[in-house]
Amino acid sequence: MCGIAGIVNLNPSLRVDEARLKRMRDVLRHRGPDGAGLWIDGSVGFGHRRLSIVDLAGGHQPMANEDESVWITYNGEIYNHAALRPVLEAAGHMYRTRSDTETILHLYEEEGERCVEKLQGMFAFAIWDKKQRRLLLARDRLGIKPLYYAITDKEIVFASEIKAILAAGALRPEFNEAVLPEFLANRFVAGDETFFRGVYKLMPGRTLSWSAETGAQLRRYWELPSPDERSEISIQEAADDVRERLAVVVRSHLMSDVPLGLFLSGGLDSSAIAAFMAPMVREPIRSFSVGFAEAEANELGYARLVARAVGAEHREIVLRPDEFFSALPNLIWHEDEPIAHPSSVPLHFVSRLARQHVKVVLTGEGSDELFLGYPWYRATVWNERLGRMYFPFMPEKLRARAKAFARRLPRRLRRYTERSFLALDPGPRGLFYENFAVFSDRQRAVILADRGLAERDPYIECLRRYDEGEGDTLARMSAADLQTYLVELLMKQDQMSMAASIESRVPFLDHALVEHVVRMPSHLKVRGLTTKAVLREAVKDLIPKEILTRGKMGFPVPMGKWLRGAFAPLVDEFVLSPRARERGIFNRAAVERLAEEHRNGARPHGDRLWLLINLEMWQRIFLDGEDRSVVLRAA
Repeated sequence: MCGIAGIVNLNPSLRVDEARLKRMRDVLRHRGPDGAGLWIDGSVGFGHRRLSIVDLAGGHQPMANEDESVWITYNGEIYNHAALRPVLEAAGHMYRTRSDTETILHLYEEEGERCVEKLQGMFAFAIWDKKQRRLLLARDRLGIKPLYYAITDKEIVFASEIKAILAAGALRPEFNEAVLPEFLANRFVAGDETFFRGVYKLMPGRTLSWSAETGAQLRRYWELPSPDERSEISIQEAADDVRERLAVVVRSHLMSDVPLGLFLSGGLDSSAIAAFMAPMVREPIRSFSVGFAEAEANELGYARLVARAVGAEHREIVLRPDEFFSALPNLIWHEDEPIAHPSSVPLHFVSRLARQHVKVVLTGEGSDELFLGYPWYRATVWNERLGRMYFPFMPEKLRARAKAFARRLPRRLRRYTERSFLALDPGPRGLFYENFAVFSDRQRAVILADRGLAERDPYIECLRRYDEGEGDTLARMSAADLQTYLVELLMKQDQMSMAASIESRVPFLDHALVEHVVRMPSHLKVRGLTTKAVLREAVKDLIPKEILTRGKMGFPVPMGKWLRGAFAPLVDEFVLSPRARERGIFNRAAVERLAEEHRNGARPHGDRLWLLINLEMWQRIFLDGEDRSVVLRAA
């Protein structure tokens, strides 16, 4: 795992400024503390920070092919590189290292841009073809590795993190306010835009190529397959197949010349990885967990149970709220954007713990989107079924009255009725996206000062992915989440682990496994009230029964409780203070009401206040230029 950066001047007579390229490279030092490389050839320059995992002595980057006509800077792991190597050697390519980097280079020489279609793994890379004077940027199919870029009238700049693009001075950091409605509703930005105007993310499964003749061209090289709803395979047959494939994938992800470990939450997904991993390594696997003192936010007991079952060498950390908030400004800087999920913070702390013992960890990320593990899948399907008997026979005026009545019910009843078909509009926008929004349509309309922003539909990109999907509602929800929500989670996984200089790998997102599971009928994944049914069946004799039958906690953080108690001053400073109000983004009265309702217990707004706090901290760090070490002093 590494950090990459580069500059391509559109005018070939202009030489890349070495000092700028070094700034870009070295602001990514946390991604690669083991080494640094720089290559400049006139108008083109690549930078690289290295975290050595495979071929520790070789594999230095930027790297060239035999005649130095093709150069690469690359971040990731190609798990099938050893299988590709003999074929490339037979074609006449001479290897100088054991690294997967060199395999990408030689594969590009053979296949050109289509080289990405033969790679199995996680990757983000840039290739400069000197003969064609052509740049190729590529990102893996699921978006496990990040890659950002900006194109100005003078140059193309790209990097693993946005801060490196800013370090180049190619553009001034400006808030792209157009993404705000989507952030407030969904916590993430689903398309290629970012919080910075003019900075874009290369989307998963895409390449971007540039030459003076063609200009910049985006190409999508991979798409999710269609589900096979007519399949008559039994759940036992499907489970046996999943088990066999998972074992192969986990073994492939153990490729390393340095110690490996596992993030163990005590949930089904990481427990399954632990069970497969344990017999494949010679020594006890090293597992790492994080929790909070609050019982409702602590899964450590389950993690210990699994660790004992697989004979792991287990370590854990209990995170205090003062440690959590003290780390927040620094982690916002690492993530480049407001932190969407509070779970990013404990993820970083467990990464720091793991880094003391290993350089690589496996995680269970991606399983929920693939096997339909989130509660919202089950809830949406039931709302849809009940809605079929309600929406066609209930006039719109009566539905509006039912919605208003649902909002006036006592709090205990309201939490259920507000998320039911009685209070929602039909279709995926209402039953799926609006139902699980942080700020609903009504709340955004009240809180946003700019009416134009308030009227923007935050679900356009997600609904596009949903509509492009095929199959039943569950299959479409899964397809949409795999291409939107999961991309945000993978960015969090990458930035928070790399902030601690540790590589995280996600076996569930091997693209061949993803393609196989996506093709499965939905009824094998959700059966009645049971989510991830086929995965549970596949591992039922490998992990403790308590793990198979427990409910999903999802890395909970007691944010509401903290912001109502000792950390309420954070709301005062980052939501209600004159400095926050003067930005003019939010309506003052609406924000004050939100804070007051949360403080007096009238309504829980912990998640909403979290987003507002993060947004203000992000603006102070990136737009105001405030040192992240002093951001919390005002509070």
